[in-house]
Amino acid sequence: MALYPVIMAGGSGTRFWPLSRQARPKQFLPLASKLPLITDTAGRLKGLSTVKNTFIVCGPLHAKAAAKLVKGLPKANILVEPVARNTAPAIALAAVHVAARDPKGIMVVLPSDHHVADVAGFKRTLEEAARIAEGGHIVTLGIQPNRPETGYGYIQVGDALTGGGRGVKAFKEKPDVATAKAYVSSGEYLWNGGIFVFRADVILAAFEQHMPEMKKGLSALSKVAGKRTFGSVLKKVFPKLPSISIDYGVMEKASNIAVLPGDFGWSDVGSFAAIPEVRPADENGNVISGASAVVVDCKGCVVLADKRPLAVVGLTDVVVVDSGDAVLVVPREKSQDVRKVVEALKARKLQKYL
Repeated sequence: MALYPVIMAGGSGTRFWPLSRQARPKQFLPLASKLPLITDTAGRLKGLSTVKNTFIVCGPLHAKAAAKLVKGLPKANILVEPVARNTAPAIALAAVHVAARDPKGIMVVLPSDHHVADVAGFKRTLEEAARIAEGGHIVTLGIQPNRPETGYGYIQVGDALTGGGRGVKAFKEKPDVATAKAYVSSGEYLWNGGIFVFRADVILAAFEQHMPEMKKGLSALSKVAGKRTFGSVLKKVFPKLPSISIDYGVMEKASNIAVLPGDFGWSDVGSFAAIPEVRPADENGNVISGASAVVVDCKGCVVLADKRPLAVVGLTDVVVVDSGDAVLVVPREKSQDVRKVVEALKARKLQKYL
């Protein structure tokens, strides 16, 4: 059973401005460790698969950076989307390449910008997911919730399946606070972590069945997979594929879905407010990065300094970030709104800061 990791690296990461920019989005930042998130993602797969069997899906602007940050990755394994078309076409693009090598190869689809604290537990969960997927199931990993989070989608878990894992009763959108509390207290729901495991032939068949509008394009790509003409065909075909997530396109429609619960210290590192989840804090709950940072009488703050001195005094639950050419100050509870800063900069045509 060969595993083929597929690292999804197409995100823009606007919630991490001013550290993240168009050419250096979230997945290329060292937010959870001293290494960029995408490097950590590839590194935690060691022992499960090889770099030669690993693929990265990204946009044209990020292909060179991805190649540098994942050492040993073959050039042919960097799959460049001509245009951004959401996760269903991106995964289909990878599936075409994996199927050309190994039709029954097990794809492990991973976001490039998440953090995992318990790597050994994560590997064990993926191995179990691969075993279930080998039997023909489309497996999604469900994360055991530890709080009523409103920023994630949820999976309502069904009965145990004969081949392993659990059935799925429903996929739920991001809930309000009251609904999230009800989900967690019921014990029936898991967070949707966006991690999928399936055979290449199984997911291609699912695309054809549940997204018939993709059939013609995928057939054209499959015919030229591994050939010199692939690039030119991709440029013609890919922009015509529907822009839709795999959740909407396949997961909510297919009957052969299995969810495998996992509890391995997962975080999507969704905003600066999540930094304390993945980095050690001091005795006052502050996460401080940068030798030039000076923090006095602060509690629960995230302070990320560049080369120049950055002093933060008497604040509670505030994020302060200096990227060298821009400074961000925002309450931790408003960290999700940083993307509005990017929108404002675009409106003012301050492109050099994007």
